[in-house]
Amino acid sequence: MKKRFALYVVLLVLFNLLNNSSNAQISPGDLCEPHAHLEGMTNCTLCHILGDKVSNDKCLDCHKELKSRIDQNKGYHVSTEIKGKECVSCHNDHHGRKFEVIRFQTEKFDHKLTGYTLEGAHAKKECKDCHKSEFITDADVKKLKFDSYLGLSTECLGCHEDYHQKTLSSSCLNCHDYEAFKPAPKFDHNKAKFKLVGKHTEVVCLDCHKKEQKAGKDYQIFAGMEFKNCTACHEDVHDNKFGQDCRKCHSEESFHTIKGMKDFDHSKTNFKLEGKHNTVSCTLCHKTNLTDPVKHERCIDCHTDYHEKQFVKDGISPDCIECHSVNGFAGSSFTIEKHALSKFPLQGAHLATPCFVCHKKQERWSFRQIGNQCVDCHENIHKTFIDEKYYPESDCKTCHSENFWREVTFDHNLTPYPLEGAHKDQGCRECHFKVGADGEVHQQFTGLSQQCSNCHKDSHRNQFEKNGVTDCKACHEKISWDVTQFDHNKTSFKLEGKHAEVACKECHKESLEPDSKFVLYKINEFKCEDCHH
Repeated sequence: MKKRFALYVVLLVLFNLLNNSSNAQISPGDLCEPHAHLEGMTNCTLCHILGDKVSNDKCLDCHKELKSRIDQNKGYHVSTEIKGKECVSCHNDHHGRKFEVIRFQTEKFDHKLTGYTLEGAHAKKECKDCHKSEFITDADVKKLKFDSYLGLSTECLGCHEDYHQKTLSSSCLNCHDYEAFKPAPKFDHNKAKFKLVGKHTEVVCLDCHKKEQKAGKDYQIFAGMEFKNCTACHEDVHDNKFGQDCRKCHSEESFHTIKGMKDFDHSKTNFKLEGKHNTVSCTLCHKTNLTDPVKHERCIDCHTDYHEKQFVKDGISPDCIECHSVNGFAGSSFTIEKHALSKFPLQGAHLATPCFVCHKKQERWSFRQIGNQCVDCHENIHKTFIDEKYYPESDCKTCHSENFWREVTFDHNLTPYPLEGAHKDQGCRECHFKVGADGEVHQQFTGLSQQCSNCHKDSHRNQFEKNGVTDCKACHEKISWDVTQFDHNKTSFKLEGKHAEVACKECHKESLEPDSKFVLYKINEFKCEDCHH
């Protein structure tokens, strides 16, 4: 087929030469105006494959700007509607100079296929409103000698003039939407550096953001505005007498809401306003005219004595400032050093005790006549259990220390039972606090038996009991519990001869019983054959 086509072309060339008709054409028709420079037999293969159809690749060899977008998978020509089609199925030629090779029904065109959906006001525009040469940003497309639908940017400023003249972000959609340029529905002033509060929320934008001419065009100031001080927008009616920070006296809720006397510096008086006094309404102190002098030498000149004269000394109450500050009556600056001068100096663990633990609040805080004995604050758990002669007037400090309640210094030698040996190392609770049958801990100080078995279990199973009493000290030494007192010769079986050399365990064997085991010391029979075989 290709060979036949080539032969056909050669014959036509010869025919034209023989007939001297250089202007004759073998083309089926004139090319459109943009393709007119491709007229002539020698140019056929720029679009056609010899002996075959028009090639997409040859089209894109010329239309590089379109090939670039296709390679990037962008635009209408890579949409599902176009992808895979031959170029000539939509853009065929040889229909005359005036033929529009790029032609489609714009009113039915689905713009979503380009990758840019028309929304809001954009959907109401005509194609020519946007697709015009002055909006084309692509350098390759600009080189074309005919109008193209290519080369437009999807950025707002590709078509729209930058009203803000590069003073704000180029991303217009941060504030605006597609419906209309005004108002800017996405803009939230509370996300700006200057948040609108109080009366500022009612102010018209133009009152702050003035319009002016910049670069010969209308321009509204949004960026770079000064707002550190109120006087950047508001006139200083005080002529800088009180500085530039109007908020010291005024608030954004209302300019007429005054935090202090409108144009008066109270520090110029003999009473400087500090702490809570700064927030007090002038009329609370100045009950008549603001210029009338107010007595202020002592706190009780204005404040009632909350403690109802508990601290009166020599007929005079101390001033509140001795314990409190102008920052508020809650809390106290009464020091430990001051407390040391009272009838009850704080010592030991009392130093770490919060004031309110002892000074209880009922209708009023109690500071005087709350007692200074331990039992005035602490429960006397030993009452009726320990004879008062051991702690006169229920004074806990007779035994206990203020540093640590379990630190006991009682002299047990004052009792009928002096502590000796290992007993000296035992805590009081070991003997005087026991768990009863009810599972509760009970204390007992008086009436305790001095017998060892009262506290210690008899590991010998009452073998050494005499008249119902086992005297452990008859054998054991008090400190180490070693058996140093026992004399076998005082028993019914004196050790004589070789018996004196035999170890105790050789004769006194361990006896096993269902509920326990113990060493058998009480041997009733002393026949030789009982031990010797």
